[in-house]
Amino acid sequence: MDWLLLITSLPTENATARMRAWRALKACGSAALRDGAYLLPGSNARLQQLEAIASDIQQHGGVARLLACRPLDGSDFPPLFQRDADYQQLRQDIEEQRRGLDPDNAAERLKQWRRLGKALAGIAAVDFFPGAGQQQAQAALQQLEAAIQQQLSPGEPHSQQMAIPRRAVAEHQGRVWATRRRPWVDRLASAWLIRRFIDPQARILWLAAPGDCPPDALGFDFDGAAFTHVGDKVSFEVLLASFGLDAPPLRRLAELVHYLDVGGAAPPEASGVETVLAGLRAALSDDDQLLAAASTIWDGLYQQFSKEA
Repeated sequence: MDWLLLITSLPTENATARMRAWRALKACGSAALRDGAYLLPGSNARLQQLEAIASDIQQHGGVARLLACRPLDGSDFPPLFQRDADYQQLRQDIEEQRRGLDPDNAAERLKQWRRLGKALAGIAAVDFFPGAGQQQAQAALQQLEAAIQQQLSPGEPHSQQMAIPRRAVAEHQGRVWATRRRPWVDRLASAWLIRRFIDPQARILWLAAPGDCPPDALGFDFDGAAFTHVGDKVSFEVLLASFGLDAPPLRRLAELVHYLDVGGAAPPEASGVETVLAGLRAALSDDDQLLAAASTIWDGLYQQFSKEA
């Protein structure tokens, strides 16, 4: 196996450049053979990383030599790149988030889960010889997500594979619309959409369990509901498709709701919206009050997206 070796020297008085080089070398996952000698497994991408670091060192009065090499003495370099300690610490952090998990703190724990996911991705990016540690951390993170979702959205619907029938807004006026209690992003956004664009006089019924849905109510976001997950679409997106609502601001809202409900590409507003909604959910135990407060968020986003369209 070929390796890349960067040998560096920087004047001691240039502390800023030394720190910048150290941080860059750490970020790319290099192993220090000794002070000023850094090793990476060979690849074009890592060669470009080290070339950029070497160039910066030279521009600030230092010396940098980048070599391609192959050990001749049987040296075993892969153990220098083990990330077991990092994965162990990450698993401990994941377990800490599972302790005391309940419906009241689930939204905040979801934010921490996203943070831990980014941390895992960062470790995996420099885990050049992955083993059981990475798999164990991935499994622990998946288990944490499942536990959070169970607290946050008990009875979360399973996606169906079916065509989405078109419906007429005029035939869905003054109805009772029912969904699971303690709503989170998809249900809050769907309830707002119903009242804002489909049925302004809608009465939202919060169900302790999906089985409590009255036969004459229009259910959404639970298994067996009239409007629920279909394919890769969450309930908000299914409502849009069902009623032919395709204005650009609503499509942007759909991207945001989709990410916050099931993941994917993160819109720039996602973190802030999630933080605000989590705070509202923790502060308001009455679901009608929670919907009213969350609706102002959706209204504001819709207005802003309309201006940007």
